[in-house]
Amino acid sequence: MRLITAHRILIGAAIAFFLFYSAFQVRHYFMGDGAAALVQAAVAAAVAGGLTAYYRTLNRWGKR
Repeated sequence: MRLITAHRILIGAAIAFFLFYSAFQVRHYFMGDGAAALVQAAVAAAVAGGLTAYYRTLNRWGKR
């Protein structure tokens, strides 16, 4: 396995984690845990979006 393949797998796992965490915090918000849960959900979704944008740039790595 090449290093870039392992990197793609780890970034994919991080994206999945942040999406799960965002959904988890939205659930907590609707259960009445306050606005902090909603803020954490928004930040987690933004991080997932940033990682997704980064993941899409990995296609250019190793190509000349």
